[in-house]
Amino acid sequence: MSQAEQERRIVDGSAWRDFCRALERAGETLLRPSTPATPFDRAEGIRYLTRLVRASLESQIESGDPRHPRFYQLSNETIKIGNDNPDNIYHNCNVSGRHDYRIRGNLGTVPYLSFGTKAGSYDRDGEMWPTGQIDSRKMHVEPNGDFEILVSAKEQPGNWLPMLPESEMIIVRQTFNVRADETPARYDIECLDPGDDARADRLDPLALEPALERAANFVTRTSNLFIDWMEDYERHVNELPSDDQERCQRAGGDANIHYLQSYWRLGPEEALLVEADRIPAKGTWNLQLSNFWMESLDYLRHRIHVNKATAHYEPDGGLRIVIAHDDPGPGFPNWLETCGHDCGGMLFRWIESEGDHPPVRCRVVKLADLRAGAV
Repeated sequence: MSQAEQERRIVDGSAWRDFCRALERAGETLLRPSTPATPFDRAEGIRYLTRLVRASLESQIESGDPRHPRFYQLSNETIKIGNDNPDNIYHNCNVSGRHDYRIRGNLGTVPYLSFGTKAGSYDRDGEMWPTGQIDSRKMHVEPNGDFEILVSAKEQPGNWLPMLPESEMIIVRQTFNVRADETPARYDIECLDPGDDARADRLDPLALEPALERAANFVTRTSNLFIDWMEDYERHVNELPSDDQERCQRAGGDANIHYLQSYWRLGPEEALLVEADRIPAKGTWNLQLSNFWMESLDYLRHRIHVNKATAHYEPDGGLRIVIAHDDPGPGFPNWLETCGHDCGGMLFRWIESEGDHPPVRCRVVKLADLRAGAV
């Protein structure tokens, strides 16, 4: 398309109209045969698409220039993607492997902080495959918590976050034990070689329509990607086998996490018992519930996740978690609420356990039997 044609489409509104039509087509993902067809689930699906729109515009329009990088959020309390972790604060940053960057920050009291560079993009190929990672356990951090990281394709001394020439994004994970008790980490990023174009920080009219196209593609392809995953997980409903770890990493996962991921479905009087005989000596873990769209359930108002620091353990050190629509009673402190859902996604993470990933068993029982002590 010529420059004159690009400018005409901006001026006459064609670029905007095509963006809106692309968003309309994105709604067809909600109508795939495998998606729940109840008004409640479809309403959540529509809300999910609005959240993806917000995330994609923030990424592509407001934060899309790798010469002027900034941290933003593709997942938070009201934007949820791909079984987002309620124990995390996430940040993303668009970068380019052609440039060098410096991150400066303070660790706060967060137990685990990781920075990972990624190549690929959900708006193109549904992947964010790893090109480098560094975490707080391996970083040099000053006694007051300050740190500095150099990000580049060429190896650097000190704290170095590797990239490849094709790297396009940084994903940051702050993982907490009890979030309310911690001081989050703070960090900023700067590009060390942005070039000399004095107009580079201005909106480029010729770049706007491609950014809108990427934003619309992100909505469509992200929603389809995780419906694909849920269709796969339906093969082992109410179980928690190890997931395809390579696929999880290609989708933007953390190299220090082992993922067990699945689909849960419970009737009105049923409960799901989740059990592990032991907990690894190193690292931490958590279990969360999500809806069908793989959005974490409302963790601000409900107990939909549990981790190593918040769980109650059996006398022998084992773990027993109950997933149920209603409170099973005081004898079951590790109760996770379904928040009005009868199905959805679930994810168990072994985090930094250094290859020790005990199996996690699941079985559906009657809630009445559980309360009666018959299970």
